[in-house]
Amino acid sequence: MSARAVRLLSITLALVVDFLPAYSQSQSSSDNGTSSIVSDRDRLLLEKIDRLERRIAELEAHAGIASTATPPATAITVTSPSHANDQAPEKTDVVNVAQPMEAEAPFAFADFTWLNGNSRTKESPLDSKVFTGEFRADVSYIYDLNHPQDHTLSGTSESGRTGEFQVQQLGVGGDFHYGNVRGRLMTQFGMYSTMTPRNDASTGRGQWDLADAYRYLSEAYGGYHFNVLHGINVDAGIFMSYVGLFSYYNFDNWAYQPSYVSSNTPWFFNGLRVQIFPTAKLKIEPWLVNGWQSYGVFNGRPGGGLQVLWRPNGAVSILSNSYLLGQDTLGAPHRTRYHSDNSLQVKYYEAPAKFADKAAFSLTVDAGCESGSGVSCFGDSKQGPKQAFLGAMLYNRVWFHKDLYAVTLGGGAMTNPGRYLVLLPPINGATAFSGTPYFTLNPGDQFKAWDASSTFDYMPSQFVTFRFEYNHRAANVPYFAGAGGITPPGGNIGAPGTLVPGFFPDLRKRENRFNIALLVKL
Repeated sequence: MSARAVRLLSITLALVVDFLPAYSQSQSSSDNGTSSIVSDRDRLLLEKIDRLERRIAELEAHAGIASTATPPATAITVTSPSHANDQAPEKTDVVNVAQPMEAEAPFAFADFTWLNGNSRTKESPLDSKVFTGEFRADVSYIYDLNHPQDHTLSGTSESGRTGEFQVQQLGVGGDFHYGNVRGRLMTQFGMYSTMTPRNDASTGRGQWDLADAYRYLSEAYGGYHFNVLHGINVDAGIFMSYVGLFSYYNFDNWAYQPSYVSSNTPWFFNGLRVQIFPTAKLKIEPWLVNGWQSYGVFNGRPGGGLQVLWRPNGAVSILSNSYLLGQDTLGAPHRTRYHSDNSLQVKYYEAPAKFADKAAFSLTVDAGCESGSGVSCFGDSKQGPKQAFLGAMLYNRVWFHKDLYAVTLGGGAMTNPGRYLVLLPPINGATAFSGTPYFTLNPGDQFKAWDASSTFDYMPSQFVTFRFEYNHRAANVPYFAGAGGITPPGGNIGAPGTLVPGFFPDLRKRENRFNIALLVKL
């Protein structure tokens, strides 16, 4: 028998037990001279209920669920047969059927599907006893007003080509759960399978090709759940990062192209995490990871991190992420990275009966720096030039007509002297490992950028979103692909990122584009 069936049977039994005393009393007063017959019926029924309770307890123990046959700390009074002329029953037995209470599931006290970076689906059509399946598709058409002739976008990890229909991401997988053992697998096909690995320079250190080994995986981990406090999860593998707030999967987000705070910070971590839930409203999650969005370790030291998530009620979510001590620059073994990411989300309006039925905003502020091996956190000094990051982004979203439509306005800005978090443009096939002389990432190189966007969503089902978006992006140095593109005539030449005689990429300080996307999650 399934756990769901056992729970339904338990609830039915509880209703019968609650109803029985009133039924017995009413029958005794109305039958006049037949009270002994009614009492015999009650006794037989109570004996059957007692046997049924024992059977339910056995089934619940086998199914691994908490008993719900009767409310906690409830006593049932059992009355033995009595004679019609007796003033009191011969015997009264009190049976204590108190059951232990399960700890409340973390963040289950409210509906948080309104959050940016959180899936808005409320159910899974692919759920089963040991596996909850998941299917995701992200197909887009992007129209860039710079009209690059090689159809290549620059400075983004969420979309790579323009003027074409592209499968940006297609994933198949889900969550495994049996008893306290857990695991998750999500594949990634489409453009993510090449764009994500090319931003990781750690794959160039050592043998065996980590970029290809993990190319088609976005999440892959196993773990165990401990029934301590409100739960403790220990997971090892590749798991998502929410530094920068936006989800790796565009279906979960309020906008298609996030601002730089999200776009230039990690999408994943490879390592170990421990999720501790002291209460149903608080999560504390330490990490030990290979590095800053890296499959391998860049130098001799991995990175550490900590996430703290607090949701005091259904309308507020406060998230803080910290990353520290990672040595994440190849060729600079003593350069250490620190980063702080902080987000506040507030649902400040909700009126389900009105046309504009809900509104919320999200604010994210990030700050970080690097020190050692020729750079300094605190400005130009004898240790080297300043290497730092400061950025913020603000988005406001309004839902309409029972969440059928939504409009999001937002944007942000960043400054990153040293450019250590700037996404390298793929000029002549350049990667984070190869670099390129056409756009340097040297200590002291300045980079400032800002952006704004407007997004309209049509959501006829909780499982699908039709998204229409306009983006304006700008930088203080030429960074975005212009009409001439960033690919040499005839295609890439020589080793990735190298100089090509007579070729210069067409880089611009501005980019304006329209994004149209069909997003599906089952």
